[in-house]
Amino acid sequence: MKKISCATYEGLDAKVVIVESTLTKGLPSFSIVGMASSSINESKERVKSALLSNEFKFPPKRITLSLVPSDVKKDGSHFDLSIALMIALNEEDDEFSDWFVFGELGLDGSVRENGYLYPLLLSLANQGITKKAIVPYESLEKLSKIPNIEFYGVKTLSEAIDVLKSDEYMPSLSEFDFPYPSYTLDQKYYVYNKYDEDFSDVKGQDVAKRAALIAACGMHNILLEGSPGSGKSMIAQRLRYILPPLNKSEILDIAKLESLDDKEPSFKPLRNFCSPHHTSTSASIFGGGSYKSRIGEVGLANGGILFFDELPHFSKSVLEALREPMQDGKIKISRVNSKVIYPADFLFIGAMNPCPCGNLLDESKECRCNEMEIQRYKNRLSEPFLDRIDLNVVMSQINADDKASMSSRQMHQRVIDVHHIIKKRGQKNFNAKLSDQEVDRYCVLDVDAKDTLDMAINRFALSFRSIKKIQKVARTIADIDASEIINKKHILEALSYRKR
Repeated sequence: MKKISCATYEGLDAKVVIVESTLTKGLPSFSIVGMASSSINESKERVKSALLSNEFKFPPKRITLSLVPSDVKKDGSHFDLSIALMIALNEEDDEFSDWFVFGELGLDGSVRENGYLYPLLLSLANQGITKKAIVPYESLEKLSKIPNIEFYGVKTLSEAIDVLKSDEYMPSLSEFDFPYPSYTLDQKYYVYNKYDEDFSDVKGQDVAKRAALIAACGMHNILLEGSPGSGKSMIAQRLRYILPPLNKSEILDIAKLESLDDKEPSFKPLRNFCSPHHTSTSASIFGGGSYKSRIGEVGLANGGILFFDELPHFSKSVLEALREPMQDGKIKISRVNSKVIYPADFLFIGAMNPCPCGNLLDESKECRCNEMEIQRYKNRLSEPFLDRIDLNVVMSQINADDKASMSSRQMHQRVIDVHHIIKKRGQKNFNAKLSDQEVDRYCVLDVDAKDTLDMAINRFALSFRSIKKIQKVARTIADIDASEIINKKHILEALSYRKR
């Protein structure tokens, strides 16, 4: 019995699948067992044609392919090449169990890439499972970014057979580095310095831009409230370009999420930006599926931004369900056939009008809403949900003579400076993601700052979560000022961003 390795998806990670083959006496047949999907069962015809095209003669025996473990559902046409190799090399004396093989076969024996390939191999590399793999030659450029795996690119089934039978073949790839500016702290970080959408386009709104800078430096959740056209969406879309730099592992993880979202991986040190429409279903936002759980917008935003425009128009169930990932940085999808946990550590941006008609804060237009309508509109956001927002900003009135202040390049440089400070302080997480123990360690207040915070606690009856969030925001403001200790002015500014 011969063995070779492949993999399938189980949730967000790859699950190793051992492909075993036996040729026994009996009526000639070809069967695949082990909870194989229809795409794998269809591979029998592709494998037969590919082998016959390469002058392989099927023995008059009963051919059985087993996919182990047998209690895991397998899916994907990338099993074609490993199945064909197990049949073609069944009589060989060599062992192939330490090889991973991926590729879809054409009827003529050509090897093609598959959409599952990149995320599968990245997951295997992150788990430290595989060291060498045979893959389609056309996938090499994309796979070259994955570290710690020797890739052997093949164009045909015959080439794959030669790689396994010969020791003379060398890996097709050398070590890769990303072509972006970088600097090294605890590890190497890459900077995306192209600003497709610039903060210099936002006229006025200095308070909102200051809050956006704080949000970017510490990855704090932010809520923008203002009249239509005041620049809420503009600020949200530009925030993506000034977020902290990414290390190699984070770039690869983002590329993996892009693959799962049916996009071509960009391999840029640019964080994800997900903006679902307020009519989106709960399953599309959080993920789901009756049999196989598919990742949703919340999971795809991991490490980046999740933007909810027209926030109060999202359903109550969606907003309340969002509280868990905003607090814990993960989302659990439970279905009858599967339970999956996706990482969902994102910066949340919400945008809303001050009232249903949007004119409540506009000095030149009359609001058409009565008090009950306004209250009903705002009550769609519960206190527990708002308690998870770090920065609440009311957009100012737009004036014709307003000018732009800071550009995205200037703001991004300040974010990078804060990133240096955070890493040199020994923090592993951004300020917004600090645990309670890390808050006590890193968010050190001077006497005046502590007295000010105590007064605010008594006056506003702040919850324990609110107190910690104020300390985290104040820590970020102090970092922007390059202050080691949190001062009174930092606490006061952090308090000014609380929901009134």
